[in-house]
Amino acid sequence: MSTSIYTQRRARVAAQLGTDGIALIPTAPERARNRDSDFLYRHDSYFYYLTGFTEPNAWLVITGDGKSTLFCAPKDSEREIWDGIRLGPQAAPAALGVDAAHSVADLDAQLPKLLENRDRVWYPFAIHQGLEARVGSWLNQVRARVRFGALCPEQQRDLCAVLDEMRLFKDAHEQDIMRRAGQISARAHVRAMQLCARMLRDGQDVREYHLDAELLHEFRMGGSQYTAYGSIVAAGANACVLHYRADTAPIRSGELVLIDAGCELDGYASDITRSFPANGTFSGPQRALYELVLASQDAAVAVTKAGARFNDPHDATVKVLAQGMLDLGLLDKNKVGGLDDVIEKRSYFQFYMHRTGHWLGMDVHDCGSYVEPSQVGEVSERKDPLSGEVIKNRPSRILQPGMVLTIEPGIYVRPAPGVPEQFHNIGIRIEDDAIVTESGCELISRGVPVKPDELEALMRA
Repeated sequence: MSTSIYTQRRARVAAQLGTDGIALIPTAPERARNRDSDFLYRHDSYFYYLTGFTEPNAWLVITGDGKSTLFCAPKDSEREIWDGIRLGPQAAPAALGVDAAHSVADLDAQLPKLLENRDRVWYPFAIHQGLEARVGSWLNQVRARVRFGALCPEQQRDLCAVLDEMRLFKDAHEQDIMRRAGQISARAHVRAMQLCARMLRDGQDVREYHLDAELLHEFRMGGSQYTAYGSIVAAGANACVLHYRADTAPIRSGELVLIDAGCELDGYASDITRSFPANGTFSGPQRALYELVLASQDAAVAVTKAGARFNDPHDATVKVLAQGMLDLGLLDKNKVGGLDDVIEKRSYFQFYMHRTGHWLGMDVHDCGSYVEPSQVGEVSERKDPLSGEVIKNRPSRILQPGMVLTIEPGIYVRPAPGVPEQFHNIGIRIEDDAIVTESGCELISRGVPVKPDELEALMRA
């Protein structure tokens, strides 16, 4: 990506800081995994959004006059032998488009000087452990100079409020990266499905980790740097555990497999879920539930467009799922009543307990308010029929072009009294990534099919 994009983003931030404002943005720290070994490093999303810089141990400072300063690790020939080549402060301005750069070793000495005579300081609240205390120590050094005429910032503001709104809208370049991430992830799902059916046909022992390995292989072959999150590969009853991780469980012919997996490409996540028959053929009860979930996703996709509310896809999903639960006998209408009763009392929650989507971007659960900013003050209260908790409702976000969200209905049937046995231990979720457009939405993850006949044909291939 051209440095001009990051320069433009920093200029947009600067314009919102106030003339005498200053913003501090650290990247993520390195984390120890165990003795003498760190976890694979991944930059902080806010920091990367403004710099495109992936090295650890770095800070960005933006001032209200539009100037940006980077603090980064200095060149060190000995450490670079072990850890890799560093950009260094001397090369950073030309490479990243910042106005100045210094060694991060000078941070504590330089920050009080940069904070002096500013009226407010901005930084991401509740993101970086210890950041508030560190800012406080720098402010104390500024206060020590007030007798010499120095002014200390009187306000501390949450920079997330500014950056979240910016990141919620993806520009053309971001959308292109997310399309490519979706394509790579779709290919990985296809490979995992076909491997599963092939190994079962050949009489081999198939485990969840075999499919996980296939996903990782395709992610990396496609150029992805990371998984966007820990992949879920859940066989049989494991699919009824929402955040199950790929483990050692066997995959048996006749079971369904749920895979929720996506790669991260150039800082942007994808997020796809597919549920498929391990041997390539749906049973009658499996197909009935699968077609219900797919119909609910179709209903959600149909209402996802500019001008709609974020909650509209969820409401559309719930309406279809709830009616299907009544029709299939998962819910006894003699006990729970009709469709309106099921929705009002949330009786469907036994089988569908999560929301239908979330924002997607640099983070798999990306930042951005789910409340419409112009209507924050419009508050109503309702009592949740299940928990008894009093919940404050505010109008949900109005969808606009460039927003990206997931659409992921599901159904999870655990054995319970009154639940038809043929549906026991079936867990199904279908998830796609959608870019909101003026007339609807663009599904960027349909490189892997969703229709049951197409899934079966794919697995026979």
